[in-house]
Amino acid sequence: MQNSTIIFMERKYPSANMILIKDKLPILIDTGFGSDVNETEQLIKEAGVSPEELHLIVNTHYHSDHVGGNFHFQQNYGVKIAAHHWDASLINSCDYEACSAEWLDQPVEPYLVQTKLSDNDEINTGSRILKVLHTPGHTLGHISLYEPEEEILICGDLFHNNDIGWINIFREGVGSIQRSIESLDRISKLRIQKAYSGHGPLIENPQTAIDAARTRYEKFLKTPEKNSWHAVKRIFAYTLIIKNGLAKEEVDNYLLSCGWFQDFARYSFQLQPEEFIQVLLTEMLRSGAASWHNGDLMPTTPYQAPPKKWIDKNIKPKDWKLQDSLT
Repeated sequence: MQNSTIIFMERKYPSANMILIKDKLPILIDTGFGSDVNETEQLIKEAGVSPEELHLIVNTHYHSDHVGGNFHFQQNYGVKIAAHHWDASLINSCDYEACSAEWLDQPVEPYLVQTKLSDNDEINTGSRILKVLHTPGHTLGHISLYEPEEEILICGDLFHNNDIGWINIFREGVGSIQRSIESLDRISKLRIQKAYSGHGPLIENPQTAIDAARTRYEKFLKTPEKNSWHAVKRIFAYTLIIKNGLAKEEVDNYLLSCGWFQDFARYSFQLQPEEFIQVLLTEMLRSGAASWHNGDLMPTTPYQAPPKKWIDKNIKPKDWKLQDSLT
């Protein structure tokens, strides 16, 4: 295995982290946000792998920050893509619900999943075997990957170093918190030396992070409103990232146009959407998730603003027309 290397690439928002398995059959796990694709390609090249050499792209789940580069690599280099078969069914049928992109208002360019994964499948990189673990919760089709020889876990958004993946009860089901706990219980039985998550740094004490994540999910079960606030603030903060902020006069109309905002207002907080606008803004400012700058509501987390031209394309699954070359 001396010629095989696992390269962890921690990235700024709007992109999720990537992991490159540099081996005889190079594997790229997740591809970042679509507007960052040139940087994504450059990172791979700097690691010593050309895009043409990629044997497979594996997606931990179908959110835009993890699959946004798929279109580029598939269209330009013919790279095959693997994902859990539940994700694959939505993606390949161009279902409007694919990637939750319509509900979240997050652009995603079209791609095709050629390799449909199931729990306990194995992915061969040449001198390593990655075991596929179905770890639903954050999404129904979420997977983690386990490399048993070096005891490395690639966990997507199941848990992070000091956080957890937000839970979408409106698109992934009201049992999503319980599923997350079951997924954590499963991986807690593995020997894990290091874990790489979809956001944040390398996790050097995986068991501590798993225990902390489980405790937090249990609190969400006891107090569902905590889960709702955790989710809604992350969705809105990510919106502010990909739009590079919203002008004060645009905020109300924008929020009222979003499916996620309507659902959280009515069903999580029992408020009319118009009433929930100021409630959400107050909490975003109080918690430090956003702040006002020259009349614009801006995110506070470090990020790399997407080009306005890219965001204005606003491609969603309802617009997807998969090219013959992909089918």
